[in-house]
Amino acid sequence: MEQPAEIESRRFLWVAALTIFVSVLAVMAVRAAAVRILHPNPAFLPLTVEPPIMDTILGALAAIFVFIKIASYPNPARTYRRVAAVALVVSFVPDVLLAESHNMGGGWPEAYALMIMHVVVCVICVTLLPSLGLTVVSQTRASRDQPLSIL
Repeated sequence: MEQPAEIESRRFLWVAALTIFVSVLAVMAVRAAAVRILHPNPAFLPLTVEPPIMDTILGALAAIFVFIKIASYPNPARTYRRVAAVALVVSFVPDVLLAESHNMGGGWPEAYALMIMHVVVCVICVTLLPSLGLTVVSQTRASRDQPLSIL
């Protein structure tokens, strides 16, 4: 049986900041590799510097808020990973639409680079948030929080 877990506020603040920071670094590394390999059209804005940074910050913040909501569920890590997997698949939709429409001069190679960025952020979020963000509640602490009864 899984032990109850909770989010400790002060600790979670640095975990959230670390998740965002590592996600941005990883996305910038993927972007740099994609630009070197693909030589995308300069009009293809999703592979310029600012959009991936902003999208990563917003996506990581959304992942953090979802994690906070799920943290009180039974088996929060497994539940969060399942929700993240669905969110990852949904996040591919705009990339597929960009690839199919050739909007901004991009095609499938550029879309795959964007999808890799999404996977990288997802892996970081589902790894760091549950492993560093949840604190196991000990049985003695859980019993201390229960009101005393003489009956």
